[in-house]
Amino acid sequence: MGKLVWKSTPPPLLFTINLPRRPSSSVLILNPSPPFSHTVFHGFSAVLTDDQVASISQHPSVLAVFEDRRRQLHTTRSPQFLGLRNQRGLWSESDYGSDVIIGVFDTGVWPERRSFSDLNLGPIPSRWKGVCERGARFSPRSCNKKLIGARYFSKGHEAGASSGPLNPINETIEFRSPRDADGHGTHTASTAAGRYAFQANMSGYASGIAKGVAPKARLAVYKVCWKNAGCFDSDILAAFDAAVNDGVDVISISIGGGDGIASPYYLDPIAIGSYGAVSRGVFVSSSAGNDGPSGMSVTNLAPWLTTVGAGTIDRDFPSEVILGNGKTLSGVSLYAGAPLRGKMYQLVYPGKSGVLSDSLCMENSLDPRLVRGKIVVCDRGSSPRVAKGLVVKKAGGVGMILANGISNGEGLVGDAHLIPTCAVGADEGDIIKSYISSTANPTATLEFKGTILGIKPAPVLASFSARGPNGLNPEILKPDLIAPGVNILAAWTDAVGPTGLDSDSRRTEFKILSGTSMAAPHVSGAAALLKSAHPDWSPAAIRSAMMTTATILDNRNQPMIDEATGNASTPYDFGAGHLNLGLAMDPGLVYDITNNDYVDFLCAIGYGPKVIQVITRSPANCPARKPLPENLNYPSLVAMFPASSRGSSTKMFIRTVTNVGPANSVYIVRVQAPATGVTVSVRPSRLVFTESVKKRSYVVTVTGDTRNLKMGPSGALFGSLSWTDGKHVVRSPIVLTQIEPL
Repeated sequence: MGKLVWKSTPPPLLFTINLPRRPSSSVLILNPSPPFSHTVFHGFSAVLTDDQVASISQHPSVLAVFEDRRRQLHTTRSPQFLGLRNQRGLWSESDYGSDVIIGVFDTGVWPERRSFSDLNLGPIPSRWKGVCERGARFSPRSCNKKLIGARYFSKGHEAGASSGPLNPINETIEFRSPRDADGHGTHTASTAAGRYAFQANMSGYASGIAKGVAPKARLAVYKVCWKNAGCFDSDILAAFDAAVNDGVDVISISIGGGDGIASPYYLDPIAIGSYGAVSRGVFVSSSAGNDGPSGMSVTNLAPWLTTVGAGTIDRDFPSEVILGNGKTLSGVSLYAGAPLRGKMYQLVYPGKSGVLSDSLCMENSLDPRLVRGKIVVCDRGSSPRVAKGLVVKKAGGVGMILANGISNGEGLVGDAHLIPTCAVGADEGDIIKSYISSTANPTATLEFKGTILGIKPAPVLASFSARGPNGLNPEILKPDLIAPGVNILAAWTDAVGPTGLDSDSRRTEFKILSGTSMAAPHVSGAAALLKSAHPDWSPAAIRSAMMTTATILDNRNQPMIDEATGNASTPYDFGAGHLNLGLAMDPGLVYDITNNDYVDFLCAIGYGPKVIQVITRSPANCPARKPLPENLNYPSLVAMFPASSRGSSTKMFIRTVTNVGPANSVYIVRVQAPATGVTVSVRPSRLVFTESVKKRSYVVTVTGDTRNLKMGPSGALFGSLSWTDGKHVVRSPIVLTQIEPL
């Protein structure tokens, strides 16, 4: 595997080092714009032996060395669900994001899709300095006035393949170019900024007009992820450097660690590269990860990143399991082949054998004598959901019921299965298994109900959406907010079928996918709209506008529920709430954050000048009086009380708001305390803005007796602080939790 090395003087340099299994190997320079990569970081990647790594680590100019790790992707109607409307509101005020440039870091793009048409678009923005790189089945003519740039980055992957267990790029299934062989990148790019595409659907599901959040924004694609190989840190960093140089305004990155371990910011290339981008005014939206509903599973934690979880929209694809005893159980499916037409088939659960691989329907685990001609119940987990259907098909099964386990709860996502399949929640799965165990001749059939609109409740927090608290710095609430990420229709590659399986010969222009990968580009498109409407807003101001106007209620006007439990969700799950673009254009007040504020935060969490320089590129001067991390001007507040306290505890916060509404405004504070016995005071309680006074600061004091506080299931209590002028409501969540002393 590899390492990243940082040098201090002359300007800090980044190395990505891939440790070979053989005694020595060659050095690989990434982004060799003389002398090295230099826009968001300084450095290059190299393949070295262990001894060479040890030697270079001791050099006085080296700041840091770390491994070039492989990361994973976080795998229509949603613009309207976000509050966007034709002829009025943010779409019209921003001219649909025209001339804002979104850079998408992913698996590339299928440029011929209608979503990337440049019909009636104006000239490419003159500030654009990017290119359309030539490669396999891709040329400069693949780009246009919509898709204005495309690059690919493979040297990190290729170095990993030369020195470790990875295979080189397989050009029989992958393109050595920006062309997308996987589909994920085409989907995320069109979600953020796809043009209007009429009569869009996936095999009849989700029919309508497909469109991205910012339909007239320009797209620049940076292929950093490779089919069956993931995404290497060095390639991601090289893409950050290129994208900022090229002139993007927004970066969308649906990539994360995938190992459940949160790296310190100075060892996290996404945090490092995104700081370089944000410090130059580029908004960066990142996916929170798909490891929910486990607590502390959220990734991409840097406070300069906007971290996005996933929720449902008011559209579903229901299907039903009808058991031989007459009981009907609800599920979901995107199966579009020949239906079972009500015919009852024998029902079997291979997991009765007690062999885990059988219950999971893993490759070669099923006995054809047991499953041939039957509907097979398979447990979710360990292999792709669609792959289980292929295993059943190969063994002769006629259909599949995909049952969630406890960890997935009742959270369901649709898949374009190869055989009739219905996905059901854990409770329904238990009912089906109990029926099989208690019946001599269990039977069932499957029915598919198509597309249903107007589903209530919505949004619902997706069970897979990664949760807080923040595992690095719990003073910063993550995720920041949630956006649509369940069953999202968007453009798809022509290289693979809708299941992504090699054996799937079907082709489709659009695909329905679920994941926080789908949520992040919604926020990227939203940022493009806000940037177009408010060109002078910083990335922090744009994030603040989204967070303080986010909704915490569903379409029943009830608190959003958690799909995994059926209970009310909390700010640990959804951050500030669900993105609401009907309000974000005019938030009233914003919480802005400067580069110096981020440096002060890094000082506050104990980073020294050299470590901070790894992230910021510049030597840091920490204040003589150590700052407090909770005083970063974030649009949320987390009060951490010591668990060992035997009396009253107090936490103070300082926040500054900037008026972006009417010049002469007066705001009054409203507080919802986290619990009875907790006092939240705000001074001053009234903020007056004039033509000459655009900023006002206030102090929040949270006080409570920890002996009398009963923390909720997540180990925290939740409230809110809102400023209102009669029109705007500028809301920030308050989290109160207890921590053990170090």
